[in-house]
Amino acid sequence: MREEMEVPAGPFLLRPWAARDVGALLEAHADPLMRWQAPQPVDTADEALRWVRRRAGQWEEDAAYSFAVVERADPAVVLGDITVSAVDRRHATGWVSYWTTKSARGRGAATAACRTVCRWAFDELGLFRLELGHRVDNVASCRVATAAGFAVEGRERQRLLYSGVRYDVERHARLATDEEPEPVAD
Repeated sequence: MREEMEVPAGPFLLRPWAARDVGALLEAHADPLMRWQAPQPVDTADEALRWVRRRAGQWEEDAAYSFAVVERADPAVVLGDITVSAVDRRHATGWVSYWTTKSARGRGAATAACRTVCRWAFDELGLFRLELGHRVDNVASCRVATAAGFAVEGRERQRLLYSGVRYDVERHARLATDEEPEPVAD
């Protein structure tokens, strides 16, 4: 059952988002960096609950698979999100995205989650190619992508628009046939 699923990711755990995560979502979206990048604000408990329900609906529709990244020792402590979206069964592809809470940044949660969700998507969903992109000025996201085994494939000029400024995006991809990335030293 989806609600009971847990995927180990080193000292972290991936589990589907649940109604109990509303407070953590509100806290995460209160961070100015999240607010700046989020496609839509999550400012109220009702909006957070709708966000969780949308993720569950996407899962049921085989459109996207979102996981809360949590502490393995305490699965109530939400550290971020890892999602495989834009699932295309014909071509066996998907799009990976991730974010972390302010307190989780720099702890390896995004890298562990990204590595784990890739293996899960290849093995459980049967996907062959996973893609992701990040602003070229987002060095931390690039480090996560590279450490998770994603190869750089190119640059999309002025792809994203934030606060009236256009940003180039670096595209990465990982294939099911790629070698597993080397373990990250703690």
